[in-house]
Order: sequence, then structure tokens, then C-alpha cells
Amino acid sequence: MSWTDERVSTLKKLWLDGLSASQIAKQLGGVTRNAVIGKVHRLGLSGRAAPSQPTRPVFKAPRPARPPVAAAPARPRPVAEPAAIAPAPAPRPAFYAEEPGSATVLTLGAHMCKWPIGDPSSDGFTFCGRRTGAEGPYCVEHARVAYQPQQKKAGTRGGASDLARSLRRYI
Repeated sequence: MSWTDERVSTLKKLWLDGLSASQIAKQLGGVTRNAVIGKVHRLGLSGRAAPSQPTRPVFKAPRPARPPVAAAPARPRPVAEPAAIAPAPAPRPAFYAEEPGSATVLTLGAHMCKWPIGDPSSDGFTFCGRRTGAEGPYCVEHARVAYQPQQKKAGTRGGASDLARSLRRYI
């Protein structure tokens, strides 16, 4: 298909009338939408007299007002007591049965704890919902569980002597 002077003038007229590239391709026949876009670009027809209008107005239903989220009173959670004082490699967080949270997917806000509680496929699935700390998506208690300090490997001495020994292997 070649662009004749007649087809180019028709293209210019339709483009300035605000038709889309797809609509112009249908009217011209024998060209694709991308061919029309390429020709418009090469001709430098970037400005339009009027933007193309959708065929029918789009109706958007107004959103219902959000119900106010009542902050759940902070209640102390049970924490396991250490049985005996014994040297442990690192303190482990205490795991306990989570009570249902106060937030659902629909009520979860920006500064609410996003720790999931329960099975996501069940109806009782919630999020913690308490206020988050200075940064991060979790409250203080759940951040302790989520972010563990790096543990040293058992049997490694660490330090400069290990670095020197590992460098000697490569020299």
C-alpha cells in the first residue's frame, strides 16, 4: 500500500477532526493503526483540533463513605518467660497464638500494622491493625519477629584472622 496524495490529505483531515488512529485506518482501508500512527508522526501532525471523544460517556459510581476505624485498645500480649538462665546463641522471639486483628484488607490504612493473622483463604483472615513504629509496615512486636539480627555461624571465629586466611587461598 502506498500513501498517495489523496490518502495523505484524507489522513490529515481525519486526524485534525479528532478521529483515533484505529478509526482512520478503518476509513482509509488497507492500512493498520500503526501505519497511520507512523505516517502522522512522519508528517509532524502532533497537534489536534479537538481530542478524540469516547463513544459513550463513562459513568463512575460514587464511592461509599469509609466507616471510621475505631482503634482497638492495646492489650498486653502474653510473652514466654525464660525457664532458666542459660547461654543461648541469640534470643528468639516468643511465638503465641494471634488473636484476630482489627483490620481487614478494605480497612487497612497507611500507618497500620500489616502483619497477617490467620489463613488468607478463610473468612476470619485479618491484619494486626495496630499503629506502626517509626518506619516499616509492622508494629513494634511484629517487627521484632519479622526482622531478626544476623546470627553468627557456629564454629567460625570471625575477625581479621579469617579474612587473612581466606585471602591466602586466592593469592
